[in-house]
Amino acid sequence: MPKASAAVFPYLPYVLFFLMTLSMIGTDQPRLMKKLTQSACWLFALLHSFVFMLLSCVGCYLLGLDSDLTLAIVAVGATGSLFATPAIVKAIGFDTVFAMAMTITTTLMLPISLFVTLLLFQQQSVSLDMYQYGLRLVIFIAGPMLLSFLMYRYIPTTRLKLIHQKISPLTIVLVFFFPFGLIGDFRVLWQESASEAYQYLLIACVICFLFFAVTYFIYKRSGKENALISAITAGNRNVLLSYTVAGSLLGPAFLPLVGALQIPTYFLPMVAKFIAKHSTKNKC
Repeated sequence: MPKASAAVFPYLPYVLFFLMTLSMIGTDQPRLMKKLTQSACWLFALLHSFVFMLLSCVGCYLLGLDSDLTLAIVAVGATGSLFATPAIVKAIGFDTVFAMAMTITTTLMLPISLFVTLLLFQQQSVSLDMYQYGLRLVIFIAGPMLLSFLMYRYIPTTRLKLIHQKISPLTIVLVFFFPFGLIGDFRVLWQESASEAYQYLLIACVICFLFFAVTYFIYKRSGKENALISAITAGNRNVLLSYTVAGSLLGPAFLPLVGALQIPTYFLPMVAKFIAKHSTKNKC
């Protein structure tokens, strides 16, 4: 349903705002602020952006991919984590504070990593829409944090937690608006050239699961739960924000690749849950 996907696409920012607000209400704000001051979150942001950018670049060079596809793949590597990551992590049953902190730090790193990518791979003059980026930081991060703070200030905590417990299943429903709204360009590509679309899907799966696996094994020493949270955060990519900031500078291959990425991205929670269950059984 490519027409329906295109119709949903403009409303994704509204969905994102409600998703972040619901996630923030369920997040321990003092713990979140403490996490953001720790170097571990910022080191993760460097891995999430620059290390995976370099890995993507080397992979594209070895495979001999064309310049448009290379730019799209490296731009995905430069992108911050999906704002929906905390909701996905919570749906699996893990702590959301670590995921939220890493999502924020990778988002703050985005303009630098994206600018470096465009500077290296884009032939025309490079300029990012920093106004839109700043506006989205205020709306999707600062706004939900402020709303959460005010709610905890003026609504009794027990009542607020009870309300949040009842409406929290809605967050995972909102998450699934994103693949539907973003997959339209991939569907159009599949209609025009199925073989090329399957190539994009294969590349998307490799990107997603490679980022997941590398991060999981790097963070495995810090505990199974931290490793899985970090892996999910690394596998999820906020491609909508990157497109908003850079637009057509990301080239014609970016949106079809973004659409293809939606399929493996929403398999990651199931992979993480399987690993968590399998580990628990082995311990027993």
